[in-house]
Amino acid sequence: MASWGRRSSGMVHHIKALSKVELRGKAGEMKGGWWRYPLQPGVASALVPRSWPCVNTMASLFLVQRFKSSLPQKQVEDDDDDDQDLDFPGGKVACTSEMKFISGSYDKRIPCYRVLGDDGELIKDGSDFEKVNKELAVKMYRDMVCLQIMDTFLYEAQRQGRISFYMTSFGEEAATISSAAALTKDDIILPQYREQGVLLWRGFTLQEIVNQCFGNKDDGGKGRQMPVHYGSSKHNFVTVSSPIATQLPQAAGMAYSLKMDKKDACVVAFIGDGGTSEGDFHAGLNFAAVMEAPVIFVCRNNGWAISTPTSDQFRSDGVVVKGQAYGIPSIRVDGTDALAVYSAIRAARNMAINEQRPVLVESLAYRVGHHSTSDDSTKYRSLSEIEHWKTGRDPVNRFRKWVELNGWWSERDEADLRSSIKKQLLKAIQVAEGTEKPPLTELFTDVYDLPPSNLVEQEKLLRQTVNKYPHDFPSDVSLH
Repeated sequence: MASWGRRSSGMVHHIKALSKVELRGKAGEMKGGWWRYPLQPGVASALVPRSWPCVNTMASLFLVQRFKSSLPQKQVEDDDDDDQDLDFPGGKVACTSEMKFISGSYDKRIPCYRVLGDDGELIKDGSDFEKVNKELAVKMYRDMVCLQIMDTFLYEAQRQGRISFYMTSFGEEAATISSAAALTKDDIILPQYREQGVLLWRGFTLQEIVNQCFGNKDDGGKGRQMPVHYGSSKHNFVTVSSPIATQLPQAAGMAYSLKMDKKDACVVAFIGDGGTSEGDFHAGLNFAAVMEAPVIFVCRNNGWAISTPTSDQFRSDGVVVKGQAYGIPSIRVDGTDALAVYSAIRAARNMAINEQRPVLVESLAYRVGHHSTSDDSTKYRSLSEIEHWKTGRDPVNRFRKWVELNGWWSERDEADLRSSIKKQLLKAIQVAEGTEKPPLTELFTDVYDLPPSNLVEQEKLLRQTVNKYPHDFPSDVSLH
């Protein structure tokens, strides 16, 4: 990770200067000792089966504004109790003689932003969304199809014993591809492990993806990572790390380095709903909020953290409300709606860069596939639930309908695309499978300029073990 942190050498100096920075925005309205934040009116029909309400108005999507908390000051007007205001570090706090506890939840769930209906048509004339031209829309759709087919092929390759592990993005194709489309190549991506669509969008080839999964000598990671743990400095895509949520505090630090360097870019960190239960989620959000770092936290709420449903994961209204506690503008978006995701991420990026602040985006997109090839999700959820989302809410088909309605796509285009992708994948797998593995020496390079004695001893012992038990080790791995 050292190469990603070179710009942070002056961070201590900038942290000292934070006390001089006045935070922007204002709080909600306080009435009777309760903080009240306006909710989006006009809740539309809910997504099933977990009652995810959606609306299509974008103007008031961002739910939280920053407190002016760096200097003591009056936050609200109270004609009756001005002399009883508590002048406390962080700002004046109004006092009241009425004892009330802040409610743990709202009467209504926070609505989610949606543009397209299930039929691929705009759910409302004049819907507020970022306009997409033919070239961009077709590329988005092509990459969504490519991701879906690629996941199918590599999942089957694992089942055939050709690779050791795989994770699909079924049901979340729009969430990743549309997010990538809304960003620029200068924006730094810190993935969780279902963001291979972002790499595809940025030009990472199918051959490069397959090489990584097979761990051959052409793999950019030199075969050191397990499959789907992609990384590419060329594409500003930090290598996937298995431990959950560790990338979020790192994202805050990287974003602050962009802020120091006055870069016209932001950091985008992806996380699953289960990751919000990790301490690093809260540390990352709080750090980013206090430092006013230009970072977008994208939570892919797909309903399940492996076998744990969201109902057992948290008692809050999903993830979107968690941003409010840290003073972070937040939005909930229909993750199966490519136009909604694209528009929300574009707006979030503009806010993060122009206002130099973090943004939280919760994407609701059901995980149709198993958690991974090590999981059998039929043990903890019904086949009917899976089938409902697979057939009735497929984001790829939904976006295809919209593209076709615009006259930008045809059945012939569809057939040609799918045939071409399948041929490319079959060839990529054949090439990757026939490429030799990295030599044993690569296990001990790229960390130290001069290997320390303990590492030299480990290499020596490994070679002795391989020579003693050659049948227990892969025959296609060179010892030199």
